[in-house]
Amino acid sequence: MIASVASTQITDHRALRFLTAGSVDDGKSTLIGRLLYDSRAILADQLDMLQRKAAGQPLDLSLLTDGLEAEREQGITIDVAYRYFATKQRKFIIADAPGHEQYTRNMVTAAAGSDAAVVLVDITKLDLKQQPVALLPQTRRHALLAHLLRVPSIVFAVNKLDAVSDPAPAYTAVRNALLDFAEQAGIAVAGIVPVSALRGDNVTQPLDAPWYDGPSLLQLLETLPTVQERISGHLLIPVQYVAREGEGTGNQPRTLWGRIAHGQVKAGDAVQILPSGETAVVAQVRRAGSVVASCVAGESAGIVLDRQLDVSRGDWIATPGTVRTTQRFAATLAWLDTEPAVVGRKYWVRHGNRWVQARITSIDSRLDIHSLQPTEAHELAVNDIGHVTVETQQALPVEPYADNRVGGALIVVDPSSHRTSGALLVKSVN
Repeated sequence: MIASVASTQITDHRALRFLTAGSVDDGKSTLIGRLLYDSRAILADQLDMLQRKAAGQPLDLSLLTDGLEAEREQGITIDVAYRYFATKQRKFIIADAPGHEQYTRNMVTAAAGSDAAVVLVDITKLDLKQQPVALLPQTRRHALLAHLLRVPSIVFAVNKLDAVSDPAPAYTAVRNALLDFAEQAGIAVAGIVPVSALRGDNVTQPLDAPWYDGPSLLQLLETLPTVQERISGHLLIPVQYVAREGEGTGNQPRTLWGRIAHGQVKAGDAVQILPSGETAVVAQVRRAGSVVASCVAGESAGIVLDRQLDVSRGDWIATPGTVRTTQRFAATLAWLDTEPAVVGRKYWVRHGNRWVQARITSIDSRLDIHSLQPTEAHELAVNDIGHVTVETQQALPVEPYADNRVGGALIVVDPSSHRTSGALLVKSVN
């Protein structure tokens, strides 16, 4: 018997944000359409449109997510499409991410805020006679990116089982290949589920087959945990907005608003403003316009200090002495631009809500997604993942991404084209 998970006990009832990823035509949009259709989360006019277009043939459920005209014309997903549905046990927010290499940046955007990733594997594209089975590059790349971006739960959905004459050994071979890849990459797999998005097999209802006794995809998703922000430990808040109460030019208190990255805050706490290093005491904490006793990680908080300090959007509020600023750090760089990343060129980077100029001082290695080994590189091409050293024009309070997804992440923007060129994940501070 092949089982993907041992338990389906539901312990977390909060809305689960998950993305679907994989190669082109793996069936991502059809899978989401199937989830929406089977959970009755589509409107009557949408269903009528599908039936009219089908003209007696099976419904094309991918039309529920491929909303752009260019997507329908080319038969591929370009932009990230968000959809919402709910079961009796849980609410879900789905991000349908593109599979085409050209739009990997959109997949990274979707992964950055997700609790889980469902990576589809089209079994019809694999050479099942080859042992071990060789996975597609985009399958490996998307799983690696989701892992690097610290998506907590990664699920592999082996799709199009209906197109295979003998699904049991085929699924076993692909499952073994996925487990081998995950072990080499250090990915903890939440589940490997056989499905047929087109026919609906094992998507919302368990598969009735002697060779699989695990949950359906939906049953597995209902059990996955959401991202838990770290409440214990020191405080860190990126300042997003500074508001002044009242009118006139007097010494009205200013409220520093931002979403708490980790820790908690209450009146009387000592805090430090970064990068200036000035310290103060919290006089008042606000949430949604009301004064509250405290706020914790994941909540948007308004902080009023006991004295006036020069604080603006892009600054950070932290527990004194817990975060140090730096202009040089080592990072993993996921490069998303057709113009390669090169040493010495200046870019704009965004850390929290602050924009600063930066440059890559060295490209230490590039990850070979097939061997999963670092290789020598002098530049990073589109979709490459590499280890680099970065210098910024101003000191930033960065933290390792493994410790904090907010303080350890930066986006890279080309100053000429204004394209989002890459995602930096801090490894260590020099």
